Amino acid sequence: MPETEPWNCTLHIPQDTRAVTVCRRTVRLILTLHGLIRLADVAELLAAELVSNAVRHAKGPAAMRLNRRDGVLRIGAWGASPLPPSYVSEVVPDTEEAGRGLFLVRACADDWGRHPLRRGGDIGKYVWCDLAVA
Repeated sequence: MPETEPWNCTLHIPQDTRAVTVCRRTVRLILTLHGLIRLADVAELLAAELVSNAVRHAKGPAAMRLNRRDGVLRIGAWGASPLPPSYVSEVVPDTEEAGRGLFLVRACADDWGRHPLRRGGDIGKYVWCDLAVA
């Protein structure tokens, strides 16, 4: 498959904290197969943060999506909770760890965002981040 051709991969995950490890390994495998191993370390970290938030805060199924298009790798996580993600604007030593995941996402990604989702009777949100491929 040519390295510039768009692709996407979706992994549906259960409400289980072990899903984060499965997602990290899946990200590394998919990026290796697509010749993007140089992004694997950062992409694994970002995917783990997004998926752990989706699993921890949603009471139901979740999903991770990888999408490569137009020189950008988008990593996203869907969770059934419609509440917006919380984050801290700066990390203060010796304080609670809550909200630090999105601080890492903001620090490591080229862009990030979120939007609510409503499909049929399902509600939730999709939180994503982008990494430049080139």
